[in-house]
Amino acid sequence: MPFAYRREYRGPVRLVAFDWAGTIVDYGCQAPALAFVELLRQHGVEISLEQARGPMGLDKREHIAALLGDPEIARAWAEAHGEPPTAADGDRLFEALHDIQIQAALERADLIPEVLEVVEWLRARGTYIATNTGYFEDVLDALLPAVEEQGFEADSHVCATDVPEARPAPWMLIVNMLETGVYPPESVVKVGDTVPDIEEGLNAGAWTVGVVESGNEVGLTMEQTREMPQEALAQRCEQARLKLMRAGAHYTVPTVADLPPVIDDIETRLGRGDRP
Repeated sequence: MPFAYRREYRGPVRLVAFDWAGTIVDYGCQAPALAFVELLRQHGVEISLEQARGPMGLDKREHIAALLGDPEIARAWAEAHGEPPTAADGDRLFEALHDIQIQAALERADLIPEVLEVVEWLRARGTYIATNTGYFEDVLDALLPAVEEQGFEADSHVCATDVPEARPAPWMLIVNMLETGVYPPESVVKVGDTVPDIEEGLNAGAWTVGVVESGNEVGLTMEQTREMPQEALAQRCEQARLKLMRAGAHYTVPTVADLPPVIDDIETRLGRGDRP
């Protein structure tokens, strides 16, 4: 008689990989969006924060290309420069982004509340900690001392310029796994606040957790969330949550502070042979 057997991982979560802006630092993911607004303003084009946030999570060069490909932004560029944007314009913008992005990131490098407590909780369980980001290497190099002074350390850091293709490709997360020696992907959890974060995790075969309230899709600072009427905030968060769930997130949380029950649930599911 023919039989089929399925190999199952039934161990614990071994690695949690976090995004940066909107996930562990920079409540509301302000720095990347504001940097793109300023970048385009310096080149004669006014864009909104909402427009700047649209491609968030991608490698910054790809983010610029997506912005210039937006019909409204392309028209504004043509009006300012006399011709539609070109690939060469994208290259120039990427070079000009360098200092703007570093400054914006450093100004908003405060850890989101309870990140340190959650990292400590994970480490007590023997879990490795990693980060990956759409930021380029110089931004990450500038951020690391700022967060280490606040007590945050990880076992692996990967940025978009470290891999041939950034999100939604899985390579940054794969490098996190390689550097920590963690496999199989069922033992890995990717935590981030954008659709490309979720797609990266899914493409790597990992569990995915979307961060809602502190993330890019809501796009509010901590002070703004406190000042907003609760009904309006709840509606905004629900829209963000549904967007991340439609992208394939296995779970969503308001902030990283709410991650421990999710890890517990994933380990329960792993124990009965579930896969991402």
